[in-house]
Amino acid sequence: MAIFRAQEVRQLSDTELLEQEQKLSFELIQERGKVSAGGATENPGRIREIRRTIARIRTEQNARRNA
Repeated sequence: MAIFRAQEVRQLSDTELLEQEQKLSFELIQERGKVSAGGATENPGRIREIRRTIARIRTEQNARRNA
């Protein structure tokens, strides 16, 4: 799954934002599951980047809702 920057998030449609948020949320659950099971992730910074991307998406969704 790709990590989106703020400018890229603004270019997505509402349905694409929703789809990407769902995919990233699922990926975050999988990564956290690996860690809680005692395994090591391939990229430890990935969880942080996923969380930040989800936050960017939710911020854009909220801005569109309030505009």
